[in-house]
Amino acid sequence: MGNLATPPSVQKLQTALHAKAKDEPSCRFHALYDKLYREDVLRHAYQCCRANHGAPGVDGVRFEDIEACGAEAWLGELAKTLREKTYQAEAIRRVYIPKPNGKLRPLGIPTIRDRVVQMAMVLVLGPIFEADLPPEQYAYRPDRNAHDAIRQVHSLLNRGHTQVVDADLAAYFDSIPHAELMKSVARRVVDRHVLHLIKMWLEVPVEETDERGRKKRTTQHRDEKRGIPQGSPLSPLLSNLYMRRFVLGWQRKGFEARLKARIVTYADDLVICCKGSAAQALEAMRSVMTQIKLSVNEEKTRVCCVPSETFDFLGYTFGRCYSPKTGRAFLGTRPSRKSIRRVVERLHAETDLRTGLLDTALIVQRVNWLLQGWAGYFCLGPVSKSYRALDRYTIRRLRRWLCHKHKVGSHGYTRFPDAYFYAHLGLVRLRLLTQTRPWATA
Repeated sequence: MGNLATPPSVQKLQTALHAKAKDEPSCRFHALYDKLYREDVLRHAYQCCRANHGAPGVDGVRFEDIEACGAEAWLGELAKTLREKTYQAEAIRRVYIPKPNGKLRPLGIPTIRDRVVQMAMVLVLGPIFEADLPPEQYAYRPDRNAHDAIRQVHSLLNRGHTQVVDADLAAYFDSIPHAELMKSVARRVVDRHVLHLIKMWLEVPVEETDERGRKKRTTQHRDEKRGIPQGSPLSPLLSNLYMRRFVLGWQRKGFEARLKARIVTYADDLVICCKGSAAQALEAMRSVMTQIKLSVNEEKTRVCCVPSETFDFLGYTFGRCYSPKTGRAFLGTRPSRKSIRRVVERLHAETDLRTGLLDTALIVQRVNWLLQGWAGYFCLGPVSKSYRALDRYTIRRLRRWLCHKHKVGSHGYTRFPDAYFYAHLGLVRLRLLTQTRPWATA
């Protein structure tokens, strides 16, 4: 939902729902369905979806099409179908996004109409379930982010939890069983119309287009009775709700106390930091995951002992670092090699010689956006070495690009010195960012 301000009336509703859920842990909510089609809730849900600039679903309807005919009238019609209980979800359009390992990640794109209703559901149910989520979960929550999860892992390591289970789940989103998930929802929500909507969304067909442009619909989620579509507004909330079962199961079975083993999760990314045996913690994790019908990806799951070994989590490598000034060793974080390789690949693509016809200012602007976005996330711990390496690589690629564009025969050091990029073209210099981040130079 980004920086979009929540209207006061919606905020008041959310505050009341959250307070009720927090004050009464056993409270079950009966009358929520009518909140979904409230004018202020639906309008804000639409604005949240609009701000995400999503692609159209199977019906091909875009935000521009809706607004050309009048968004208010469109929302009024949608509210009517909800009020009269004639609303039906449409199929999800599936596309595949390349992953860094060369594989493809399936992404489900509901129609804008379905996205808006799902977002309205998130606005209403989110505050209720937020009251129940344990502190070990950091993803998709207000006032929490990946940096908080990274800092927590770093803190645990420094407090002696150096036996680590670096865990990976096998197809988490596609494995969540519907019956158990609906039990998790129904523990708080007994409004049958709300439960009916959620079940409908879990079971909608998926439409794919093959190489010849032929469309094919499958009902895998409905047939297997498991899986939530990645890409829908509701999936982050449902995934958090189901991961809560693992965290609570871990604590109630006494593994946290017995193994002095603390969990940190971010969506389906998971590490367990222990003072006891990491091997025992891994066995315990397998046991709990089996009980909640999830599978551990054995190929990517391992145990390690820090600081003699390192592990990666949320793009950072955790382990032994050295101060460039004193040579002192310390437990710290740094951008992982994989993260650096990814940004290098993107810089390579942005400065491809085939883009030589583009305006130089545009190329530099795109490179700046890329570098600033990367450095905005990779700003924890000793980042100076990574920043300097990226500065050197960026200058080298841009100089090569300019030589090709202007048909300069030499390496271009004389015509395009470093100062030309920074002073004349306004290229971002990552190394200078560490001057405003004293902890980053450690």
